[in-house]
Amino acid sequence: KPTLVLSTDGVGTKILVAAQANRFDTIGEDLVNHCVNDILVHGATPLAFMDYVAGAALDVEQIASIVEGIARACQAHEMALAGGETAQLPGLYQPGTYDLAGTIVGIVEEERAIHGTSIKPGDVLLGYASTGLHTNGYSLARRVIFEHMGLGLDDLLEGTGQTVADELLAVHRSYYRSVRPVLGRIHGLAHITGGGIAGNLVRILPQDCEALVDPAAWELPPLFRQLQQSGQISTQEMREVFNLGVGLVAVLPPDAVAAAQAAAKG
Repeated sequence: KPTLVLSTDGVGTKILVAAQANRFDTIGEDLVNHCVNDILVHGATPLAFMDYVAGAALDVEQIASIVEGIARACQAHEMALAGGETAQLPGLYQPGTYDLAGTIVGIVEEERAIHGTSIKPGDVLLGYASTGLHTNGYSLARRVIFEHMGLGLDDLLEGTGQTVADELLAVHRSYYRSVRPVLGRIHGLAHITGGGIAGNLVRILPQDCEALVDPAAWELPPLFRQLQQSGQISTQEMREVFNLGVGLVAVLPPDAVAAAQAAAKG
């Protein structure tokens, strides 16, 4: 009983950083990987992807770089890039600006689909590390780094050992290969995007369960510490806006934790 799983998403204001840095190829990878994770939480295997690029005064090389990144990420997931749409919309967009969105189609056997209904008290939350901000929280991050801290894209971001551009444009990680070997043992998956850990975990919990997250269980990456300190952001707002270094949370029985960790390391 194969069931189709579909999702549509974009990459938000991370595009503004990419455009400012004149990097057009990685943003496509961000888009695909984000969408792969969105259907992965249902246990789905990606089948096909379609993209939509809209902007004004983009040249052929820039558009080609965007699609190149999309194609590279599709190939990495053995997924067809089925097609897409490129629209030049002067008047709607300022010259040189653009937006990017995509739709993914995946498939899962109905009886193997993950709905969170198997989650029960005593299960363990396993966090998977993010590669920075992924594709959420960029409006706040940009304000802190560029306005409050007065940094430019080529400046080093304290504590990270990387430039602002490299840190902010780190590609949104796909968890497909890490999670796929143990999908049959996982009770629930939450892709940590807008709303943070709490806002995304609550979506998959049955009514008789609540998730208990110990903030001391992992070390906050330097980027997030720097944003909080320099922007004087409350801990509550940090938790609501950012992934805080955890891009995916798996809910699984205690006896499956070791296998899940081994799969991720592999």
